[in-house]
Amino acid sequence: MSSFNRFRSAVAAPAVALALLLAAPAVAAPGKGPDTVADVAEKVMDAVVNISTSQNVAPSRSVPTPQLPPGSPFEDFFDEFFKRRQQEDGGDQGPSQRPRRVSSLGSGFVIDPSGYIVTNNHVIADADEIYANFNDGSKLKAELIGRDTKTDLALLKVKPEKPLVAVKFGDSDKMRVGDWVMAIGNPFGLGGTLTVGVISARNRDINSGPYDNFLQTDAAINRGNSGGPLFNMDGDVIGINTAIISPSGGSIGIGFAVPSSTAGPVIAQLQQFKEVRRGWIGVRIQSVSDEIAESLNLGKARGALVGGLNDDNSPSARAGLKAGDVIVKFDGKDVKDVRDLPRIVADTPVGKEVDVTVVRKGKEETFKITVARAPEEEKTSPAKASNDTDKPVVKKVLGLEVASITDDLRRKFKLKDTVKGVVITSVDRNSAAADKGLKPGQVIVEVGQEPVAAPADLQKRVDALKKDNKKSALLLISDGEGQVQFAAVPLN
Repeated sequence: MSSFNRFRSAVAAPAVALALLLAAPAVAAPGKGPDTVADVAEKVMDAVVNISTSQNVAPSRSVPTPQLPPGSPFEDFFDEFFKRRQQEDGGDQGPSQRPRRVSSLGSGFVIDPSGYIVTNNHVIADADEIYANFNDGSKLKAELIGRDTKTDLALLKVKPEKPLVAVKFGDSDKMRVGDWVMAIGNPFGLGGTLTVGVISARNRDINSGPYDNFLQTDAAINRGNSGGPLFNMDGDVIGINTAIISPSGGSIGIGFAVPSSTAGPVIAQLQQFKEVRRGWIGVRIQSVSDEIAESLNLGKARGALVGGLNDDNSPSARAGLKAGDVIVKFDGKDVKDVRDLPRIVADTPVGKEVDVTVVRKGKEETFKITVARAPEEEKTSPAKASNDTDKPVVKKVLGLEVASITDDLRRKFKLKDTVKGVVITSVDRNSAAADKGLKPGQVIVEVGQEPVAAPADLQKRVDALKKDNKKSALLLISDGEGQVQFAAVPLN
């Protein structure tokens, strides 16, 4: 996510940059829109707030006095200059030595009259103090209830003297490309500003997190609108404005909003638990390419390919799933591609037993899996000593030089003792295997979903696939830590 720059005080301007917004609408989208949105705007405007934050920043180090040669004619000049500068700054504890106070602006919206406010996590990240500024000029200090960095959402709470005007989440799944939307936020700290546009695209992946599923809109969004709401024409929040593509930090008609279908469950959990409790089934997945689909007799490319299981006690392992299975349906929901599965699983209640349909060796099978709570981090078991022989058997297949794993090769390529198969020792740079990213030190665990223990096994499996007129060989590749993924290498 290196192309993202957070809006704090100024915006870096690469040729075209994706920028997280402390941002909002400034100029109306071109083209003819609805006759008026005044009635809807009047109903929701007071629920949209400006979020202001402040934080202490560690002092910067003073500029040292230049080191000059003894007797330099500039020695007295620099001594006098830096002595005078230090006195102006207040001596040793001058401004350069004191913590600096910095502020930033964003947007948010009230979802409960009692004072719950939604915004982006990056709006309030690292803040020492958070305030919500309302449309009537009032200002309330806000408490951070919870945050979710994976969807860039945060929930705040203020204590109002009277019930606040609130808005509710709508159904973003019903929004179609071309539907009119309205954005309200605080662009450039100017206060509540409204613009109108349409949904330009759905299900956008901008590589900001594992659950990317953004709505794209041409409603003008600029700096200061992060965390602001994107409304449908009924005044329901169907998105939370989060990012833009822009060469200068201003709107060029390409903005992204977290859909309410993603945000709603996250905010509900933050309100209830002050944290997000996501579902987890313990699989490592990858996309299904056309070559992989052909190798697995899938027909067309679809679903999420199970590259491996997290451990033998994960929900998927206990249910009987295996590496090479393609998950095509989860809890009654179709898994069209690899991006669908993490979102569907994450939104599934912890402890729920669900049906999971997979394609295994060309046939559909259904398993029952009890969804567990996603762990904070994965742990790997330590490597054990190897007892393999020290004379590797070497063979060249598919432009790869492969060898049986020995103690020396385990040490050379830092392979854990649990990694089994044949190790790649070199790759022909002009081969199809090189084009697929295979490299020395990786281990071929399976070919065509059949395990290989020696180079001769690999050759045998490749010969059988050629005899069956297969176009590619589906290899299960492991790194030294045992993390696996599939690669379909053409046989020609």
